[in-house]
Amino acid sequence: MKADKTKVMRLLKTARGQIDGLIRMVEEDRYCIDISNQLLATQAILRSINREILHDHLNSCVKAAFQSPEGQNKIEEIMEIIDKITK
Repeated sequence: MKADKTKVMRLLKTARGQIDGLIRMVEEDRYCIDISNQLLATQAILRSINREILHDHLNSCVKAAFQSPEGQNKIEEIMEIIDKITK
């Protein structure tokens, strides 16, 4: 992985903390809208992590693959990820 591991780990730990908070909120029967807002915040962090990883993947692995026979495989990998993101 070429992404900034420190940044990615910090964001993942934040998301984990938010998920732990969500679990407590559900266990405590908190207000649905509060839970939904917390879910949206967690999803935003996960999207941010994914964006960071994909940007760095494009700028390193994919760029290098274009100079080798693996270029087409990398394009297909990215297209599969884009399909999953846009569902």
